[in-house]
Amino acid sequence: MEIARDIEVSKIPAETSLIERWRQVRAHSIAIAQTLSAEDCMAQSMPDASPIKWHLAHTSWFFETFVLEKLEEFESEFIAFDPAFRVLFNSYYNGVGEKHPRPQRGLLTRPTLEQVLAYRKNVDQRIARLWQQVVAANDTAQLQQLQTLLELGLQHEQQHQELMLTDIKHLFWCNPLAPAMFSTPIDEAYSNPSLSSHSKALQWQTFDARLLEIGHQGAGFFFDNEAPRHRQFIEAFELGDRLVSNGEYLAFIEAGGYQNPALWLSEGWDWRQNQALQHPLYWQLQQQHWRVFTLHGWQALDLAQPVCHLSYFEASAFAVWAGARLPTEFEWEYAAQQRPDIADWFAHCWQWTSSSYAAYPGFAIAPGAIGEYNGKFMANQYVLRGSSCFTPAGHSRLTYRNFFPATARWQMSGLRLARSL
Repeated sequence: MEIARDIEVSKIPAETSLIERWRQVRAHSIAIAQTLSAEDCMAQSMPDASPIKWHLAHTSWFFETFVLEKLEEFESEFIAFDPAFRVLFNSYYNGVGEKHPRPQRGLLTRPTLEQVLAYRKNVDQRIARLWQQVVAANDTAQLQQLQTLLELGLQHEQQHQELMLTDIKHLFWCNPLAPAMFSTPIDEAYSNPSLSSHSKALQWQTFDARLLEIGHQGAGFFFDNEAPRHRQFIEAFELGDRLVSNGEYLAFIEAGGYQNPALWLSEGWDWRQNQALQHPLYWQLQQQHWRVFTLHGWQALDLAQPVCHLSYFEASAFAVWAGARLPTEFEWEYAAQQRPDIADWFAHCWQWTSSSYAAYPGFAIAPGAIGEYNGKFMANQYVLRGSSCFTPAGHSRLTYRNFFPATARWQMSGLRLARSL
């Protein structure tokens, strides 16, 4: 994989202790940033993206605000590293207080990157000391509370590690110099040998109608939007045994897919026209040859690799053109559970589903600011399943529900086809 190769991060063994996993996750964020300059870390390419410096600070803010401050009895007197950071690096937690406007994060030339790294080091030292104090106190309830908060915090940081990569990719694409984050001259992250299967003809896998149980079960971490586990009926359907390839999507373009309103949802067609879109994000036709921008700079478009950086509207239009549709998230979860032998459920592209992002039956928002993590975004977004080549190792799972607006294209989002029977 592209990131594992260049940053030399391996999957954390399952038996690794929580505090050691936390240290490794924190180190991985620094490993990503170390490939960049201070100027790279400050810039913001669009309102949806954030500067790398902000990501580094916000993930530390999360631990300071929701762990150190919450368990302040173990710090005789809680003192914030810098009281101004409470506003500067709050993302969307209204329960915490004021927030610096998201579109203006790139204007924060101060604090400097050096100060942000000092902030991270300070928070890391205080978390390590807190862990030792709670363990030494032998208070089971306090230890359990700390473990829960640390686990949430490191999972949150892993989400931001993926965003760091997608955000810097968009930033570098906006630069006329087309800088490469990594120097190794390989194709985009899809370097897994199993993806050679994307050059073969798509085969349809059949699944019978049935009443399913959907959602998280058993031990292990999960976000609140993955629960509660509940029953869901699905009709018989077919699902493609691989992701849609660049070559297949190019055929859609050449067949006039971006000029045919009959293929598009009405809002999607208006959006496509307003943006004058003719192809996926990061594609470019140069001297009759297609190329794609990657973290290694411009590369020739590999027709056998999965198509990526599609909006929901583009994925939906392609599915209609192909005589198919997007799967529901429930079909996706059931099929992935039944056919683990299919190689590309995870670690290649997030896959759009036709499911609107909504609460599962019985879902309840947790009290306090932590409850703002997922629940309040359950409107005007669609669910993506699986994971991408930028998703940190060990972060994905069968029930994971990613979500973005229908127009989002800068994430590693592709598609898998479904058909009703």
